[in-house]
Amino acid sequence: MPVRFSVRFSSDSEKETVLHCQSVKVFGQDFACPAVIIVLMLLTLPRNVAGEAVVDEHFQDLSHWTPVVFPKIDEHSQYQVEEAESGHILVATSHASASGIRYLKEFNVMDYPLLSWRWKVGNIYTKGDPTTKSGDDVPLRVYLMFKFDPEKAALGDRIMYGLAKIFYGEYPPHSSLGYVWSNRKHEENILVSPYTDRLKLIIVQSGNSGVGLWKSEQVNIVKDYKKAFGTLPPESASIAIMNDSDNTGESSVSYLEYIRVFNNE
Repeated sequence: MPVRFSVRFSSDSEKETVLHCQSVKVFGQDFACPAVIIVLMLLTLPRNVAGEAVVDEHFQDLSHWTPVVFPKIDEHSQYQVEEAESGHILVATSHASASGIRYLKEFNVMDYPLLSWRWKVGNIYTKGDPTTKSGDDVPLRVYLMFKFDPEKAALGDRIMYGLAKIFYGEYPPHSSLGYVWSNRKHEENILVSPYTDRLKLIIVQSGNSGVGLWKSEQVNIVKDYKKAFGTLPPESASIAIMNDSDNTGESSVSYLEYIRVFNNE
């Protein structure tokens, strides 16, 4: 008497598959039908592909990016795509200016916790000091901006962020990580921004030794956030890039070859 199995697979459109069997012969061996069904179920379970990237930007153009400007700062940094021997690169130029660009697509940092990029700076700022407002300039920084969710926020934060939304037209980030190329080493490699304790700066490169050289980086967003803030991050985040020199009044040209967000070591 055949055994009747009913298997339900989860997919975009839910369907039920009914199988009738006693055994299946594979390479001359008899396998009970339930074993075959279990294998089929495992093969069809939804999952992230190993190494899958939710952001894989090689700067063919800037169609996936939008400008980020700040009130009371009239001089904006420039971002443009240029061709190089390795392909296209992003060129970020700052002359006593500050502005950035933000990637339009948000992503879940729990599903995609790894961030990698390749960068180069033409010079560092001699008067730079990320611990002070007067020196808070770096030739290149990669931001992770974590989305504010009013439904999960305390009453005080909902009021404060609500007022900010009225002024700016949208909620500011809940919190941010900034991976920076600093002009010098510090005792700690995670610094609190002089403007807000909701922004932590992580020094990835520092000093003159790497100036003019391409450097490849990879970090774990979730682990770095826990080190910086002592808690897990909000799930939704977006990327921004900035070369700023409005506080020091200096100038620099910096470069990015690619930036990726993905989900396996």
